[in-house]
Amino acid sequence: MIKKNYFKENKIEHIDYKDVETLKKFLTPHARIQSRKRSGTPSVNQRELSMAIKRARFLGLLPYVSR
Repeated sequence: MIKKNYFKENKIEHIDYKDVETLKKFLTPHARIQSRKRSGTPSVNQRELSMAIKRARFLGLLPYVSR
């Protein structure tokens, strides 16, 4: 099964840390970042996505841990 690139499908060129709703789609229920295999994002987008999630966590927009 081939996973599709979410960012290419929705024509998102830059992954923004302030777009919390999009970033939440790539978190597990325990607020961990999903792997590339599960999310289907290419490595370039995965690196940009992880940096955006980490910035949003630092600013308090996303949780570090969720139970």
